[in-house]
Amino acid sequence: MDMNKDVKQLLYKMLNEVNIYPTDEQIAIVNRGRPHKCTFKQGKMYVYTFSFNEDYLKIGKAGSNSKARFYSQHYNPESSQSNLAKSIILDPAMEFYSLSSSTVGDWIKNNVDRIDIEIDAKLGVFTLNLIESILHCLYLPRYEGFKTQRADKM
Repeated sequence: MDMNKDVKQLLYKMLNEVNIYPTDEQIAIVNRGRPHKCTFKQGKMYVYTFSFNEDYLKIGKAGSNSKARFYSQHYNPESSQSNLAKSIILDPAMEFYSLSSSTVGDWIKNNVDRIDIEIDAKLGVFTLNLIESILHCLYLPRYEGFKTQRADKM
């Protein structure tokens, strides 16, 4: 399932099932383009997705006070214990691109699709967590959790 209007409708359907009723203005799907141009809006939370060649690599979340995670963490392999840049560098399948700590961030911005779900912070952190979990189940991102913990696609 591509990240588009269909995903938004599915999210609304699942949120409604647990008595969360967002308005159309409270959730938006934002394609960040290439290179990624990100804007963190006051009063918003985000579930961010990174995909490459139709393979989802990383899906994460940034609360309303998590600007560093939103803007830079996944582009710098030294920024945290777990981030997209570090996962790409350590992935033998990505060796073809000859990436290093100094080049991987720009490579991600220019070659990886980033689509964010922008969520009104008034919906709360549980809504943020649920949307992230739904997207994990839909797209099975390659670099989430330990490989032994992930279910295979059926």
